[in-house]
Amino acid sequence: MRVRSGTAVIYSLLGILAITAPLAGVYPVFLMKLLCFAMFACAFNLLLGYTKMLSFGHAAYFGSSAYVTGWLVSVHGWGTIFGTLAGVAVAMLLGLVIGAIAVRRQGIYFAMITLALSQVVFFICLQAGFTGGENGLQGIPRGSVFGIVDLGSDVTMYYFVLALFLLVYGFIRRIVRSPFGHVLRAIRENEPRAVSLGYKVDRYKLLAFVLSASLAGLAGSLKALILGFATLTDVSQGTSGEVILMTLLGGSGTFLGPLLGAGIVVTLEEYLSDRVGAWVSVIIGGIFVACVMVFRRGFVGEIQARFARRRGVAPE
Repeated sequence: MRVRSGTAVIYSLLGILAITAPLAGVYPVFLMKLLCFAMFACAFNLLLGYTKMLSFGHAAYFGSSAYVTGWLVSVHGWGTIFGTLAGVAVAMLLGLVIGAIAVRRQGIYFAMITLALSQVVFFICLQAGFTGGENGLQGIPRGSVFGIVDLGSDVTMYYFVLALFLLVYGFIRRIVRSPFGHVLRAIRENEPRAVSLGYKVDRYKLLAFVLSASLAGLAGSLKALILGFATLTDVSQGTSGEVILMTLLGGSGTFLGPLLGAGIVVTLEEYLSDRVGAWVSVIIGGIFVACVMVFRRGFVGEIQARFARRRGVAPE
């Protein structure tokens, strides 16, 4: 009961902070960027934290969705909602194709397949005419929600992104706590045992992969609408590495871990890049090394494990 009460207090404080942050003078664009990467990290955590599949190419879905949404909205005049849904659909289809190939392998072989195929996506985005090549897509309008709510204002756009983030976060929690989520955990803990129990493991892994890719695509589409551009950085290996760092730093296999990890990385990049330049990568890397040495489960994961040991419960 104490743990549940503490968790409720944490979520209440985070909710109040999220609602009041723009009104308190925090830059809304920074907050929206943080929410997008937090959504991206939560989507990746569904794959790594609950299914134990390490993808080295998750930026392929993040960036491809950003490109598709930006292209449809800016060039063809699609509405914000339909352009975003189209981007998510492309990320879902891409996840289905890559996932169907990758889930047949495990461990480092799975990771290398996702890395290789994500490089194919990067090359396509570099060469395709509609992406703008090295210049990317510029001037992507935010539009409106069915012509009713104008998203031109940063504050209005922030609350729109916040609402979508809360829906995605709740959706992921529901998945993890469902019978489907319990099967994913069984696969994570002991895949041969899950197979022996009669579960079609590859189907569960593929579905988790497609869900993760789709939610990553939603984060990419929102990021393109917020900033007004989509570039090759969105599909690069650097972005894939960042989301891995965010998830592991906060704690994979936890609900709050990806949020904390995204908050740390995005905040450091936003506020230290102007002061220390490229050294911000060194600082983030140093924090990650320290986290691995001291908090092997990530910040949130280690805190949860210590509370579990105090209660005499084995940590997950």
